[in-house]
Amino acid sequence: MTEQLNTTRHIALIPAAGVGARMEANSPKQYLNIAGKPMLRHALDAFLASPLIAHTYVVVSADDGWIDEVIPEHGVTVLRCGGATRMDSILNGLHALQDVLQGIDQILVHDAARPGLTPALIAKLIDEVGDHPAGGLLALPVVDTVKRAGQGGVVAATVPRDGLWLAQTPQMFSYALLHRALSEAPDPQAITDDASAVEALGLSPKLVEGHPRNLKVTLPRDIQTAEMYLAYP
Repeated sequence: MTEQLNTTRHIALIPAAGVGARMEANSPKQYLNIAGKPMLRHALDAFLASPLIAHTYVVVSADDGWIDEVIPEHGVTVLRCGGATRMDSILNGLHALQDVLQGIDQILVHDAARPGLTPALIAKLIDEVGDHPAGGLLALPVVDTVKRAGQGGVVAATVPRDGLWLAQTPQMFSYALLHRALSEAPDPQAITDDASAVEALGLSPKLVEGHPRNLKVTLPRDIQTAEMYLAYP
């Protein structure tokens, strides 16, 4: 990647060191074929098709035996420094890139298991977050009635859905802010996404409405839904 000092670049970072145990598959879920190609490749192709993304990095475990068959010939760099958790993988990736990236570079962290990402969603995130100092993320407003369960599987309460959003990815923050947020996280177990680490600093990332097609494939039944969306780019 050509250095352009003092110019903000948009960099994609995909942590892909997970094993996807809930998918009950013979390989990590990011390598399962969906709509004709590995799930991870769908996400990579979305970033490669975006003229706004300067480069894409994928963080995998040191002994990953699948990634070389998935990445394209150009535009993607593999970092074999994956950690025990998603947060560890992202932080390890940021450390590996400390001499390559600038503090002002915008890092778009994306789940490897979200194959429905599109260049249009990437552009929308970058445009609407703009120079917001706390960064931002794609998310969906909650439209269903939300129930809190009590013991025995009965309804304990109905939760007001006003103001509730379901977080998606990419989530975009400056390199400096993301590195600081993850490094200073007081309780790593409470960090369920990158935005929550930034929130722990007392900052408020911007919410940008995403799309249902950008769902996270977690359970086997999610594959059919993802393929339905991928059939209609």
